Amino acid sequence: MHTSVAQPPAEQTTDVLLIGGGIMSATLASLIAELEPTWSIRVLERLDRPARESSNPWNNAGTGHAALCELNYTPQAEDGTVDISKAVTVNEQFAVSRQLWSFLVEAGRIPDPEAFIHATPHMSFVWGEENVAYLRERHALLSAHPLFEGMEYSEDPAQIAQWAPLLGAGRTGDEPIAATYSPEGTDVDFGALTELLLQSVAERGASIDYDAHVKLVHRTMDGTWHVMGKQGGEKFHHRARFVFVGAGGQALTLLQKSRIPEIKGFGGFPVSGEFLRTSNPDVVARHHAKVYGKAAVGAPPMSVPHLDTRVVDGKASLMFGPYAGFSPRFLKHGSLLDLFRSLRGHNIVPMIRAGLANIPLTVYLVTQLLASAKKKFTELKAFFPDADPADWEKITAGQRVQVIRPDGVLQFGTEVITHRDGTIAGLLGASPGASTAAPIMLEVLERCFPERWEAWQPQLREIVPSHGSALSDDPDFAREVRDRTAKVLGLDADAAVRGAA
Repeated sequence: MHTSVAQPPAEQTTDVLLIGGGIMSATLASLIAELEPTWSIRVLERLDRPARESSNPWNNAGTGHAALCELNYTPQAEDGTVDISKAVTVNEQFAVSRQLWSFLVEAGRIPDPEAFIHATPHMSFVWGEENVAYLRERHALLSAHPLFEGMEYSEDPAQIAQWAPLLGAGRTGDEPIAATYSPEGTDVDFGALTELLLQSVAERGASIDYDAHVKLVHRTMDGTWHVMGKQGGEKFHHRARFVFVGAGGQALTLLQKSRIPEIKGFGGFPVSGEFLRTSNPDVVARHHAKVYGKAAVGAPPMSVPHLDTRVVDGKASLMFGPYAGFSPRFLKHGSLLDLFRSLRGHNIVPMIRAGLANIPLTVYLVTQLLASAKKKFTELKAFFPDADPADWEKITAGQRVQVIRPDGVLQFGTEVITHRDGTIAGLLGASPGASTAAPIMLEVLERCFPERWEAWQPQLREIVPSHGSALSDDPDFAREVRDRTAKVLGLDADAAVRGAA
């Protein structure tokens, strides 16, 4: 059972302790602060600021994944049929996140939504007859679904160039092209959002500790968890009734150290990334959209090429990528020994099985690692034929650790790990990640606090009006939720269209 106590001194027991200062911990802390305002909360972050790893705006695409443009959420079978079920799920999940953010804005927890979210059209863009046929079928299916109404489609180069001028600049017209266009898309600075959320819970009494490097998570005979490590060179030791491990790539090894049986068999495969970025105002002014293409054969979903508008600290830039790389680090600021330290007797066989079953991925990664700068720039020119290398710089993005399940399946998504008694939970995996933080953390609450779940329902429906229902089952309610959250968050779709034009 999870009981509440007043905010404790450091030597007493904390109700909720969260390891990692990213968007996941910030979201969970925000939900708990609303549901149980008397519970004590402590966040431990190993770096000197929050959101410096995967939640950092330069370490992710900031797309606000709603499956409006991401083709990996609508796979095509060998017989040519397109499956949109994953796209519907992702869209529903992002709608939950938008509702939570809207609630926090209206409650005064987030003072200015413009600090983290902007209306930015989402586009899919392909070339070649087979890909055009695929996108045409994808659009027909999605545009008929209530969650994707209003999505436009065109094979006309002039129309596509009007939506995103860079896509047409320098193109000869010899090859068929097609695009979809959704003005309802967003660009999200998850770093800024994380800081706003943590600042809000800190103002309500939560402790946010930086430079706190957790070394061990240990269960004691009295049932509490002891979290130990170093902060500023000094050892710390905290006790907690509930622990959430939202430490990105480090979550795997910390959960292994906790010795909970649910983590047995799980492994992780690190993938790093690079982007090309330009802040040239002449180039940036000609592109206001997030444009996603098709992934290369064998490429993981997180490697789908895209040319994105990004707004960070109020300044617009363009990013293209990602280019996959490899590092044994599980965090961008991690250790070269991270991968090897994660190896256990129980996960070696699943990791070998995953490697043998994903040889195309290995080939893809090796090809990316060996690719020259000129070859990588050629991939950008497939989107923007007139791109000038002098305008673009290479930046290193964040590390992702893909989940390897006990059955040897390499999972491209997230995995919530919870102990059978609900006193500890953790999150493994990557995409769609930050965009689905709210529904994932609601899952954590349901699984870890079953004795409180029913009592929370009325308040959860105030926070997330669609909670407990599917928007796709009620088109009118879906439109109401979309329009209301857009208004609260300042997402003017007409302004997005004007920006694109």
